[in-house]
Amino acid sequence: MQNIYIVGVGMTPFTRHPELTVKDLTRWAVTDALRDAACYVAQIRACFFGNCAQSYLEGQHLVKGQIALLPLGLQGIPIVNVENACATASTALNMAYHFLRSGGSDVALAVGVDKMFTSDRARRFGIFDSAWDVTTSKHNHETILSLGAGVEAPAGTTSPSQYSPFMDVYASFARQYIRRFGVTQRQLAAIASKNRGHAVLNERAQFREKMSIEEVLAAPPITYPLTLPMCSPISDGAAAAVLCNEDGLKRLGLGRRRAVVVHASVLRTASAREGDDLEHHLTRMAAQDAYHLAALSPQDMHVAEVHDATAMGELIQSENLGFCALGEGGLLAERGATTLGGRIPINPSGGLESKGHPIGATGLGQVFELVSQLRGECGARQVEGARFAIQENGGGIWGIEESVAHVGIYGRAT
Repeated sequence: MQNIYIVGVGMTPFTRHPELTVKDLTRWAVTDALRDAACYVAQIRACFFGNCAQSYLEGQHLVKGQIALLPLGLQGIPIVNVENACATASTALNMAYHFLRSGGSDVALAVGVDKMFTSDRARRFGIFDSAWDVTTSKHNHETILSLGAGVEAPAGTTSPSQYSPFMDVYASFARQYIRRFGVTQRQLAAIASKNRGHAVLNERAQFREKMSIEEVLAAPPITYPLTLPMCSPISDGAAAAVLCNEDGLKRLGLGRRRAVVVHASVLRTASAREGDDLEHHLTRMAAQDAYHLAALSPQDMHVAEVHDATAMGELIQSENLGFCALGEGGLLAERGATTLGGRIPINPSGGLESKGHPIGATGLGQVFELVSQLRGECGARQVEGARFAIQENGGGIWGIEESVAHVGIYGRAT
């Protein structure tokens, strides 16, 4: 079986882009990815286009990829539209990966884009209301809240303003961990503070100001135990990657010096597990599959990008990826192991909390960071000697866990 390589990546800053359209953001990321790969438009043989919010906010329900990509000259080739909640961009990558492995083509493009910010606050958060079964919304909410039963929110620790319902989801996960493992709010603040510090070094990040643990704890509350800096913002942005197999590498005339091998790309969906059965969390199972496919282990990883829609998300995923035992993710972060220079740096980009979270682009934004790390191109935030990297990206809710998750393992080609 031929290796699959990522040979080009592009990414806009993740922030508010009021003057740019979805098409503008797509053009920016795709142009940069093609330039990075030294690849022409005519050399792309298939495209996988990820987007979540455009149909809801703009009414472009169909052929979104064609509308954005055909004007760039990507014509007469397969263009597949992808939606998988916050795991959309990773799913586009996974589809490109399997398309190349199947022999369907030798060079493919994966794109993710979302323009989520709008001055209409109700519509801004409304997209998240459909990331679970809309016919059972009340039941969904009650099921999630039940995970945190036994830990009450102190007075004044819930925002009176509207916020994403997924903040209640992560707050319930956090309360479950507080009850079961003794996780502390300070440990969550340590994660958020660490990610703010990392984002200072990332010119594409939305928030680039340092925050101490005390400042994170003192920030406005969202829903206990989460404060505002522990939660990802509303963002606009796009990211793209050019993938190829061995034949494509030869056709493009590229060597392996800057190519990154995709050692594993695992997509998994939820199961009807019990709330306290953390051993069978879908990302934990996907990570085990990915390590097996890559013939690698958690100890082989040098850097990770994980889906920290909140600081609690990073804590959970640090455990699911095998960097510590269940219940020890808070201690791992508090002791500095996940900070640049630590044992396993997590989210050197600043993560979703600080880099930003345009949901249809997020997964490929993570891939942009990891490819850059493996090439040694991250400057002041470079993880020294990074050879293997892992990515986790989840989306939606079904029952008591994410509806879908992607775990990818990547490595230097040389």
